[in-house]
Amino acid sequence: MRYYLVAGEASGDLHGANLMKALKERDPEAEFRFFGGDLMLAEGGTLVKHYREMAFMGLIEVIVHLRAILKNIHQCKDDIKAWQPDVLILIDIPGFNLKIAAYAKTIGLDVNYYISPKVWAWNQKRVLKIKKIVDHLYCILPFEVDFYKSWGMEVDYVGNPLLDAIAAFKPDPDFLPQQGLAGKKIIALLPGSRKQEISNLLPCMMEVADRFPGHQVVIAGAPSFQIDYYKQFMGDKNIPIIFNATYNLLSHAEAAVVASGTATLETALFQVPQVVVYRANPLTIAVGRMVIKVEFLSLVNLIMGREVIKELIQESCTSAKINAELDLILNDTDYRDTMLANYTELDERMGEPGASAKTADLIIKYAKNK
Repeated sequence: MRYYLVAGEASGDLHGANLMKALKERDPEAEFRFFGGDLMLAEGGTLVKHYREMAFMGLIEVIVHLRAILKNIHQCKDDIKAWQPDVLILIDIPGFNLKIAAYAKTIGLDVNYYISPKVWAWNQKRVLKIKKIVDHLYCILPFEVDFYKSWGMEVDYVGNPLLDAIAAFKPDPDFLPQQGLAGKKIIALLPGSRKQEISNLLPCMMEVADRFPGHQVVIAGAPSFQIDYYKQFMGDKNIPIIFNATYNLLSHAEAAVVASGTATLETALFQVPQVVVYRANPLTIAVGRMVIKVEFLSLVNLIMGREVIKELIQESCTSAKINAELDLILNDTDYRDTMLANYTELDERMGEPGASAKTADLIIKYAKNK
């Protein structure tokens, strides 16, 4: 069968690649065409648009780049119509993908949506639209099933694909010596995968290196950027930037400072105590605070339903507060042990790997039965 996938950021590229791998195992004749990234490209098929040209986050950022976003949407619609896939798979990014879903229904395509839009966080009435334009919704967070059921929508819970990625990860035994990190205690900085995230967060992360001279601070570079992009925010600090090795870095990190997003859950699953940070345009944050209905921003705290890791958002995201939280993580044994104990409970709630396989099985079943 011919599969068209649409992913618009680094996490979607990761999950899309694992799903493609699972689909190929079940369908040797699978052909792929997609909006995505390097990980999906490594699985074969045709990359139409790289996510680095699509990753705009926040109200103001979206307004500023609206022309480019609309152009990407039109290109995606035209390409789907021209290629005529047997299966359409939309991965996260609801601002983009719900428009593609609505279009797909007009040309008679079934819509598979992998990784539910976070409608439980704000404007919950969007579920009514999703019911009309999405045929099969695959959820990866346990509480989403009951949420959609309360709106009269049946969904498939498949588990979390991060568990698949982590289970498939094989640590490089030569990672530390190759990176000049042997014998060093590491603090990992994960400033995100979008330009806006990195430019907003990296400058206030930099002072960690001065506050903890006994640790080696290391930046996890996003694969869609060059080293020079990071260096403009680093001043005269000589901090290693390591690309395409985030899991190896987390395997050895003693603590981490992490941009809110999928990486917070990855860091927790690697048992690395962390502080979560986020900054955006002040208007974006102001609007968000008016409409968002959840208490927490990070996936770890949302899944647990309580504060497991500290969230430093907007005006609270300062170098002083980041350093204070890291000091607790590194030097207060009770504080650190409590966080790690909560991570153990998180592991139990997350369940076992297999999300990619379950989703692939369901997609193929639904495609054959339509």
